[in-house]
Amino acid sequence: MGRSLNVLICVTRQISCERLIRIGYDVSKKSGGKPHVIHVAPIGENFLGNPKEGEALDYLFDISKQVGAEMTVLRSNEVVEVLTDFSQKYNIGTMVLGESASTKSGREGEIIRQLKRRLRDVEFIVVPA
Repeated sequence: MGRSLNVLICVTRQISCERLIRIGYDVSKKSGGKPHVIHVAPIGENFLGNPKEGEALDYLFDISKQVGAEMTVLRSNEVVEVLTDFSQKYNIGTMVLGESASTKSGREGEIIRQLKRRLRDVEFIVVPA
Protein backbone atom coordinates (compact mmCIF):
# COMPACT_ATOMS: atom_id res chain seq x y z
CA MET A 1 0.00 0.00 0.00
CA GLY A 2 1.29 3.50 -0.83
CA ARG A 3 1.58 6.55 1.34
CA SER A 4 -1.62 7.96 2.79
CA LEU A 5 -3.03 11.09 1.20
CA ASN A 6 -4.19 12.71 4.47
CA VAL A 7 -2.39 15.86 5.62
CA LEU A 8 -1.70 17.01 9.18
CA ILE A 9 -1.14 20.75 9.59
CA CYS A 10 0.53 21.71 12.88
CA VAL A 11 -0.20 25.23 14.12
CA THR A 12 0.69 27.42 17.08
CA ARG A 13 -1.45 30.21 18.57
CA GLN A 14 -0.40 32.74 15.96
CA ILE A 15 -2.56 34.17 13.19
CA SER A 16 0.43 33.81 10.86
CA CYS A 17 -0.18 30.03 10.93
CA GLU A 18 -2.92 30.66 8.39
CA ARG A 19 -0.20 30.21 5.76
CA LEU A 20 0.47 26.68 7.06
CA ILE A 21 -3.23 25.84 6.75
CA ARG A 22 -3.33 27.20 3.19
CA ILE A 23 -0.21 25.23 2.20
CA GLY A 24 -1.52 22.05 3.83
CA TYR A 25 -4.87 22.50 2.13
CA ASP A 26 -3.17 22.87 -1.27
CA VAL A 27 -1.19 19.68 -0.62
CA SER A 28 -4.38 17.80 0.34
CA LYS A 29 -6.20 19.10 -2.74
CA LYS A 30 -3.43 17.85 -5.02
CA SER A 31 -3.22 14.47 -3.30
CA GLY A 32 -6.95 13.97 -2.82
CA GLY A 33 -6.52 13.51 0.94
CA LYS A 34 -8.24 15.09 3.91
CA PRO A 35 -6.61 18.02 5.74
CA HIS A 36 -6.42 17.95 9.55
CA VAL A 37 -5.27 20.91 11.67
CA ILE A 38 -3.83 20.40 15.16
CA HIS A 39 -2.52 22.56 17.99
CA VAL A 40 -0.89 20.95 21.02
CA ALA A 41 -1.05 23.22 24.07
CA PRO A 42 1.19 22.52 27.04
CA ILE A 43 -0.60 21.38 30.20
CA GLY A 44 -1.12 24.26 32.61
CA GLU A 45 -0.81 26.96 29.97
CA ASN A 46 -3.84 29.23 30.02
CA PHE A 47 -4.13 30.29 26.40
CA LEU A 48 -7.83 31.09 26.75
CA GLY A 49 -6.99 33.77 29.34
CA ASN A 50 -4.90 35.61 26.79
CA PRO A 51 -7.25 37.51 24.44
CA LYS A 52 -4.76 37.67 21.54
CA GLU A 53 -4.00 33.95 21.67
CA GLY A 54 -7.69 33.06 22.04
CA GLU A 55 -8.54 35.26 19.06
CA ALA A 56 -5.75 33.68 17.03
CA LEU A 57 -7.07 30.17 17.73
CA ASP A 58 -10.61 31.28 16.82
CA TYR A 59 -9.26 32.75 13.58
CA LEU A 60 -7.34 29.56 12.74
CA PHE A 61 -10.43 27.49 13.58
CA ASP A 62 -12.43 29.58 11.06
CA ILE A 63 -9.74 29.22 8.37
CA SER A 64 -9.68 25.46 9.02
CA LYS A 65 -13.45 25.29 8.50
CA GLN A 66 -13.15 27.27 5.27
CA VAL A 67 -10.81 24.66 3.80
CA GLY A 68 -12.84 21.70 5.06
CA ALA A 69 -10.43 20.71 7.83
CA GLU A 70 -11.28 19.84 11.41
CA MET A 71 -9.12 21.67 13.94
CA THR A 72 -8.13 19.72 17.02
CA VAL A 73 -6.67 21.34 20.14
CA LEU A 74 -5.07 18.92 22.59
CA ARG A 75 -3.25 19.48 25.88
CA SER A 76 -0.01 17.66 26.49
CA ASN A 77 3.62 18.24 27.37
CA GLU A 78 4.50 15.33 25.07
CA VAL A 79 4.13 16.96 21.64
CA VAL A 80 5.97 14.22 19.75
CA GLU A 81 3.81 11.49 21.31
CA VAL A 82 0.59 13.36 20.54
CA LEU A 83 1.54 14.08 16.92
CA THR A 84 2.74 10.51 16.41
CA ASP A 85 -0.47 9.02 17.82
CA PHE A 86 -2.66 11.44 15.85
CA SER A 87 -0.75 10.68 12.63
CA GLN A 88 -1.20 6.95 13.08
CA LYS A 89 -4.87 7.23 14.07
CA TYR A 90 -5.77 9.42 11.07
CA ASN A 91 -3.46 7.74 8.57
CA ILE A 92 -1.40 10.87 7.86
CA GLY A 93 0.89 10.81 4.83
CA THR A 94 2.13 14.40 4.92
CA MET A 95 2.78 16.71 7.88
CA VAL A 96 3.08 20.47 7.45
CA LEU A 97 4.96 22.37 10.17
CA GLY A 98 6.36 25.85 10.50
CA GLU A 99 10.04 26.43 10.95
CA SER A 100 10.85 27.87 14.36
CA ALA A 101 11.46 31.61 14.35
CA SER A 102 13.68 31.14 17.38
CA THR A 103 16.48 28.74 16.68
CA LYS A 104 18.24 29.48 19.97
CA SER A 105 16.70 26.57 21.88
CA GLY A 106 16.62 24.14 18.96
CA ARG A 107 13.46 22.63 20.50
CA GLU A 108 11.35 22.68 17.35
CA GLY A 109 14.22 21.25 15.34
CA GLU A 110 14.48 18.41 17.82
CA ILE A 111 10.73 17.80 17.66
CA ILE A 112 10.89 17.49 13.88
CA ARG A 113 13.89 15.13 14.09
CA GLN A 114 12.02 12.92 16.59
CA LEU A 115 8.90 12.90 14.43
CA LYS A 116 10.91 11.91 11.36
CA ARG A 117 12.44 9.01 13.30
CA ARG A 118 9.03 7.78 14.47
CA LEU A 119 7.02 8.43 11.33
CA ARG A 120 9.26 7.14 8.56
CA ASP A 121 6.41 6.86 6.03
CA VAL A 122 5.30 10.46 6.51
CA GLU A 123 6.50 13.26 4.23
CA PHE A 124 7.42 16.43 6.15
CA ILE A 125 6.97 19.90 4.72
CA VAL A 126 8.72 22.47 6.92
CA VAL A 127 7.65 25.97 5.93
CA PRO A 128 10.29 28.69 6.50
CA ALA A 129 9.46 31.36 9.09
